[in-house]
Amino acid sequence: MPLMQAPPPKDPSIGQSARLPGSDWQTLLTLFPYLWRYKGRVLAALACLAAAKLANVSVPLLLKNVVDHLSLSGNAMLAVPLGMILGYGLLRLSSTVFGELRDAVFAKVAQGAMRQAALETFEHLHRLSLRFHLNRQTGGVTRDIERGTRGIGSLLSFMLFNILPTLLEIALVAGILMVLYDWRFAAVTLATIVVYAGFTIAVTEWRTKTRRAMNELDSKANVKAVDSLLNYETVKYFGNERYEADRYDESLGRWEKAAIRNEISIGILNSGQSAIIAVGVTGLVWLAADGVVNGKMTLGDLVAVNAFLIQLYAPLNFLGMAYREIKQALTDMEKMFSLLNEHAEVKDADEAVTLATSAAEVRFEAVDFGYEGNRSILQQVDFCIPAGHTVAVVGSSGAGKSTLSRLLFRFYDVGAGRISINGRDVRQLSQASLRAHIGIVPQDTVLFNDTIYYNIAYGRPDASRAEIIEAARSAHILAFIESLPEGWETPVGERGLKLSGGEKQRVAIARTLLKNPPILIFDEATSALDSRTERAIQAELAAISANRTTLVIAHRLSTIVDADEILVMEQGRVVERGNHRELLAGGGGYARMWALQQSESEREAEASGV
Repeated sequence: MPLMQAPPPKDPSIGQSARLPGSDWQTLLTLFPYLWRYKGRVLAALACLAAAKLANVSVPLLLKNVVDHLSLSGNAMLAVPLGMILGYGLLRLSSTVFGELRDAVFAKVAQGAMRQAALETFEHLHRLSLRFHLNRQTGGVTRDIERGTRGIGSLLSFMLFNILPTLLEIALVAGILMVLYDWRFAAVTLATIVVYAGFTIAVTEWRTKTRRAMNELDSKANVKAVDSLLNYETVKYFGNERYEADRYDESLGRWEKAAIRNEISIGILNSGQSAIIAVGVTGLVWLAADGVVNGKMTLGDLVAVNAFLIQLYAPLNFLGMAYREIKQALTDMEKMFSLLNEHAEVKDADEAVTLATSAAEVRFEAVDFGYEGNRSILQQVDFCIPAGHTVAVVGSSGAGKSTLSRLLFRFYDVGAGRISINGRDVRQLSQASLRAHIGIVPQDTVLFNDTIYYNIAYGRPDASRAEIIEAARSAHILAFIESLPEGWETPVGERGLKLSGGEKQRVAIARTLLKNPPILIFDEATSALDSRTERAIQAELAAISANRTTLVIAHRLSTIVDADEILVMEQGRVVERGNHRELLAGGGGYARMWALQQSESEREAEASGV
């Protein structure tokens, strides 16, 4: 992922709604702004829903009249039922047409909400600090987003297409039974629904705990699988395939137990729901039959009540499943929306300034920093890189050298002091414009699982092919690319594993050359290259950094002898500074490192017969 500042949501209300979803209602409220962006379609879909249900509940009433008229003797009355039969067919057709129209109108709402929620979560992840991404578990995060997005679709589908239509139909049928017949019909209907709903909610709340446990175990299993596959070579180096499989199977075993409990709970829920519906339907049929026997109801009334029961039975039976799916969708959405509540440690100031310059002076002023509060990394670091100059930083591992580049990119904010570009604190600059002015060739180069062309073009996606080829030539990788069977379209594999360390580093150099920024950072940029290629690329790097502000973090001192100033760091402090000759003359730590590396180079040359 490119750690660039993502643009804010296009609809401000969406960003404001993404608060802590501590309950199902809050999760629904979090989702509401995504839907209200399409309020016209939402209202039209609701209108179609109402029309479909009105047509549906009118069918039994028309059927009652048809039966009552047909029960009368004489052919003179035959014309009336025929007209009613045509009306019956028209109502049936209207119910279907309005239902399909509702689905078509609402499709854009559902798909748009899913897309916007996934996009906002993706953008927010890019806005989070490097600290979050160093601690995240990639497999779990991707699974949370996948399930959450799918949950939005399920929630909207069941709410609009099942829950709302069923509730509306229940209300209409109960009202009709109360007005046209005995109040007991409505009472039995409503009592059945209340008991059914109470039982469903109680059991489903119990089942939700199992569902959450399944999600957690599923994410953990996925994390272990992804982590193991990303570290495939390490697994092979130590012959730990069986160990990895056992770890994965242990997670799957716990998930299996939770899944079995989930299936058992489904059986309990379905059986209880069926029993409640059976009792309620039996009571209604008994009331209708008793009314016919006592002469209070006609045969048509019995047919109408039976038709109402048939219409209610199917959706009411489905209501439990719909509620379960909604609860599961809310559970799935909860984790995705919780990602939106992760604190963005590094934010743009309210009145952040856009950096626009071709000549940048970088200054570190008494900078203190620690990744953890009780562990200091940098202490009173103070230096300046004038525009167009090169400053190199050397020192032992853990001295804080690479931390300088992370602070300059503003992946973290300094604990004390400040970092400025052309006299302006980087905290006053927009992150996007700041990072657009800086190019880095890192020691650990990670490539996208795409082609070589894509990875080099990533430095400036709008660059022409000629510019991309020239960048590859300057990085001394063009001949290698053209020698490949697939050329520029050669896939590099996940994290660039199909390329050697040196090839990956040259791709990274080409990518940075293509970006063409005024500030360059070389973090052990040639550490993975052989001596011959390193010398050739060093000449290119020296040429491109001639008019740029350059920070070089180096291990091999031979690569920085021409730097305008060299800083020697130990335990987060600058202990020596000066150019190459001055530091050698000083006889300090730099001079000792130089002597040690020179003797090592001589021994390597003798061993190789050079």
